[in-house]
Formats: sequence, structure tokens, C-alpha cells
Amino acid sequence: CGFHDRAGASGIIRAGGGRGDPGRAGTGPDRGKGGSAGGTAAGAAGHGPRVTPGGEGDQAGGGAAPGDADSGQDRAITRRRRKARAARARLGRSRGGLSSKIHAVVDAAGLPLAFVLTPGQAGDCPRFPAVLDKIRFPGPAGRPRTRPGAVAADKAYSSKANRAYLRRRRIIAVIPEKSDQQANRKRKGSAGGRPVGFDPKLYRRRNTVERCFQKIKTWRGLATRYDKTPESYEAGLHLRGSIMWLKLLTSTT
Repeated sequence: CGFHDRAGASGIIRAGGGRGDPGRAGTGPDRGKGGSAGGTAAGAAGHGPRVTPGGEGDQAGGGAAPGDADSGQDRAITRRRRKARAARARLGRSRGGLSSKIHAVVDAAGLPLAFVLTPGQAGDCPRFPAVLDKIRFPGPAGRPRTRPGAVAADKAYSSKANRAYLRRRRIIAVIPEKSDQQANRKRKGSAGGRPVGFDPKLYRRRNTVERCFQKIKTWRGLATRYDKTPESYEAGLHLRGSIMWLKLLTSTT
């Protein structure tokens, strides 16, 4: 039982969208038994969440006015307020400027199961358990399924904490080991432990999450974040995901 999800792979929907072919998600008999997760970054538009780079008391040349003893303290207060506003809006400054990051998990057909929205500079690996914990897959009877059979993720999610989390939940980890982790294990010899298990056939299906994000980015309001509040932006994500599910349900009835 289980949709092996490459969960927690997060990314950023950059303004202007990304490259690649969305592809077609499979809907065959093995749908629901495997999956992937990933992400993409949403750059904040100019009229979106208001987090300006300047601060009160800044001069045209960027320095403090002569004799203004309080200008440094005023700028520090302004920076703290600006960071607090950005945190509440789940905006962060990464290489592409202000952005939000979407962490998602999808099933084997590339249909989204859960989303987590964080500031753009947030790391992917620490959000791995959080996005998996949000899976709720209802069936015709009984409790919703919350445990996928396996999780496929790229090397960014290879960590002892994530592998221990998957073992604790009895989920198969399909995550390649990083080269530095391999070297460290081999250097320790027998004390380094055994090599991690890895199924290359299951890992090939990790691309479903990338195809899912290509479909999400066809909505301009998701490829570029125009919403001021994170709740509004997340509502758009869930609406897009619902439409993807409805297309599958209507095509199979």
C-alpha cells in the first residue's frame, strides 16, 4: 500500500516560470502506488506583499546624515520590522530576490497531496517531515491513509534525520546518498555502517513532481506571487491542485 512520494522536495517558482515539459501524468493501474515531491519558487511581484529594501532615515547616498546620532538605531528598528513583516507573509530573500518557496508531495500520477509554504531562503531538508505529515488520502471507508509505501527524493534530502524519520514510520527511502556522506562512511570503515538502500527503478519516477510543478506554473498567479497574504496564495495552490484532481476523476467516470 502506498504512493511512494518524493516528498519534501521543495523548490521555488521563479517569476517567469521554469523550463521543461510538463509531460503527462500516468493514470494506469499502478497509479497511487508511487509518487514524488518537489518544489519551485514564486517571486514576489512589485504590487504584492510590501517589503521594501529601504528604511526610514536612509539618505540618498545610503549613509547617515551628519550629526544624526539616532539614524543607525532607527535603521536597525526598521530592518527588524521589515523582517517581521516578511516572515508573516512567508517571504524571504534568495538569489532571485524576494520569493516564497513551495514544498509539495505528489502521488505516482503527479497529483498533489500536500503543500507547505515557506520563505524563499528556507532549506528543503528540514521541511521534509512537515510536508509528509500533511498527507491525508481518504478512501471509500475507514481512516485516511497517511503513510506512503516509499518516498523518492533527490540528494538534497539525504540526511540521518530524514532517514530515521522514514524508518520510524516504516516508509521505504528512495534517496541517493551524497558523495561527502559516502566518503565519510567509507573513511570510518566498519564503524561507518552499511551503505544505504537505494532502488534506481523507483527513483526514475521522481520526475512526477517536476511535471506537477510545470502544471502549477501555468497559472500566472502562482508562477509569480501577487497575493499579499500567504493564506490567499495557498488558496490558489489548493484550487489548482483540486482542478488537477477533478480532471482525473472526470476522465475516469
